[in-house]
Amino acid sequence: MFKTLRSSLRFRRFRLGRTTRQLERAANIADLRVMAKRRLPGGVFDYIDGAAEDERTLARNASAYADYEFVPRVLRDVSSIDSTTILFGKKIAFPFVLAPTGFTRIAHSQGELAVARAAQRAGIPYTLSTLGTRSIEEVAEVNSASKWFQVYVWKDRGLVTEMIDRAAESGYETLCITVDLAVFGRRERDVRRGFTLPPKVGLDTIVDAARRPSWTVDFLRGGPIRFASVATRNSDGDIGDGSEAVSLAEFTTAQLDASLSWTDLEQFRDQWHGPIVVKGIQCVEDARIAADLGVDGLALSNHGGRQLEGSPAPIALLPPVADAVGDRVELICDGGIRRGSDIVKAVALGATAAMGGRAYLYGLGAAGERGVDTALGFLRSEYERCLALNGVTSTADVHSGMVTASR
Repeated sequence: MFKTLRSSLRFRRFRLGRTTRQLERAANIADLRVMAKRRLPGGVFDYIDGAAEDERTLARNASAYADYEFVPRVLRDVSSIDSTTILFGKKIAFPFVLAPTGFTRIAHSQGELAVARAAQRAGIPYTLSTLGTRSIEEVAEVNSASKWFQVYVWKDRGLVTEMIDRAAESGYETLCITVDLAVFGRRERDVRRGFTLPPKVGLDTIVDAARRPSWTVDFLRGGPIRFASVATRNSDGDIGDGSEAVSLAEFTTAQLDASLSWTDLEQFRDQWHGPIVVKGIQCVEDARIAADLGVDGLALSNHGGRQLEGSPAPIALLPPVADAVGDRVELICDGGIRRGSDIVKAVALGATAAMGGRAYLYGLGAAGERGVDTALGFLRSEYERCLALNGVTSTADVHSGMVTASR
């Protein structure tokens, strides 16, 4: 009997760390989301996970990938897979860009630094948000590879100009201009939680934090959270070092410019000498206008469903936009990425790369920097496996005939 057991069973190696054991049992991004939900206070998790109003757009962003199925080819030599691609003249490890996310340190004290380091190890671009909680210079110190900087076109154009100049001096390669935030969307999970930035403390907040000691200890040890890149000044020069998060939050809200128009984008070409991506395109007509203005890339995006409820899923918008302007600009499909196969579908339908934020934020919330490494590892391995199972050996060989509308 012992010989039978010995021949058919192997004992798992015991891991001392609870987080290590959990990461080894995680199989995909969805598992990291479950881990993050357990570790983070409810309001923090909902801030990361939630979206506008009834959240139908959020759900549709992910579910729309199921509207397309593969047309696999078999009996092809797929013993060697090349997942690399060229984006704005730079080789990246696979067609994925880490999207800008604000207030990242609320998930883990290392915040943007952890994500930027993981992105460099993964060989893909990291995009720092204007509302990041680590500064332009701090991120540049830990990531010497491909970095993008995301900006909002605010009323204080002097501040915007200053941040762009700092990004250029710090080695950021691509400027990503977000254009779908003329006003804030209504995120009703946050309303129900009473969650604000910075968070307001009540008895429920204290109880929730006490039930998540690993997050609470990390949060308290991390030091004051500030919008580090914005914190240099406001139009009156009195933001200071940014330690007053309340005043910064109020300042940010006041800076949203509802009068933003296409003419406002023209200033950036003279100032920025690298690629420019317009993020927030949600229809073919606006894609044509942006291409006519000479931008280098378009990110089809509805802000992760956090702005306009009822906006189109980026993957559904991708084919008509690719038909209209795909020969003039690089297209990036931003939203709903949970699997490497989603990235394959986006590339097959005309994108140069996909972009996502929640996928890595779940990893960050679950286990800090190791969680981000795990999330990016899932996406790359799934991407390469999907190529092989489709009979394709490289990103360069991905084509529209690989996918068809689901029946």
